Amino acid sequence: MKKLGKLWMSALLALAAVTVLAVFAAPAMAATYTASGATFPAPLYQKWASDYASTGTQINYTGVGSGAGQAAIKAGTVDFAGSDQPLTKGQLTAAGLVQFPGTIGGVVPIVNISGVGSGKLRLTGPVLAKIFIGDITMWNSKQIKALNPGVSLPASAITVVHRSDSSGTSWIFTNYLGLMLPEWRGGPGISTAPAWTAGVGAKGSDGVAALVKATPNSIGYVEYAYAKQNAIPWVQLKNRTGKWVQPNLVTFAAAASQAVWSSRNGFYTLLVNQKGAKAWPITGATWILMKKNQKSQADGNAILKFFNWAYTSGKADATSLAYVSIPKPVVAMIKAFWMKNITANGTPCWP
Repeated sequence: MKKLGKLWMSALLALAAVTVLAVFAAPAMAATYTASGATFPAPLYQKWASDYASTGTQINYTGVGSGAGQAAIKAGTVDFAGSDQPLTKGQLTAAGLVQFPGTIGGVVPIVNISGVGSGKLRLTGPVLAKIFIGDITMWNSKQIKALNPGVSLPASAITVVHRSDSSGTSWIFTNYLGLMLPEWRGGPGISTAPAWTAGVGAKGSDGVAALVKATPNSIGYVEYAYAKQNAIPWVQLKNRTGKWVQPNLVTFAAAASQAVWSSRNGFYTLLVNQKGAKAWPITGATWILMKKNQKSQADGNAILKFFNWAYTSGKADATSLAYVSIPKPVVAMIKAFWMKNITANGTPCWP
């Protein structure tokens, strides 16, 4: 019996040793954070998240539209949200939120016209607005033909494709159209969900891209990365100085250089129709929304570390996808803002 007892004891000690070794040998579980919102920056945020995963922090960002993202962060169902429509200081205070810019990009009209490649079709802001409000309905209309001598335009009806969901991309786009056509403001309006008077809707920038690509003689609008990734022709536009410009990193950066940033108003700024010979006229920033009071200092710090990494080590990803990185002086302003305004039980989440 004593011998049997000793065997049992040896077995238990061996099992305990194996268990301890297993615990110490097991890899640490990755911290995971969820986010949703604007589709405008989704290609970049998802690329950043993929590259950042090697640090042990996983960011899951889903592009569902700015309106849905705003609702999610207000409800506390995500750790942060993306929105192309910045909230006002009053809206932020009422919801217990803070915001800061994530990146800058361009909204581009895209078309599906047989034989017309990227940058070959020219449109002015007023003509673009008249198409989307339903006043110009044919591709061979005299207003479009006058801008495009030598371009073969079909005698076909224009199919307008717009967002069906609450969209910050629509907010940027309609801000521009409202400046180009006075009746736009009293018609569809400047909104994340305009009262469209023409066309068919699709959900998300990916939905608009897919519908335009599948519909001959259509026109829509998406963030530039979606046009590039889906190989959909984009339109050349005349900017505020009267120059014809193509959408690219240079023209987005030219518009972004005109931005005036202030932490006092939640970094609220509008970049459409900016001055400058090279400026793309439908450029926009996109913002990150977070709870002012975080659940824990560790969680708040982890999210801010991700964006700190994105502002520096993520610049190459931004450039590859034709997004404009937030300038260094603005990043310094953002970090100072984090330190004073994002806390957990009174403790700053940054640094």
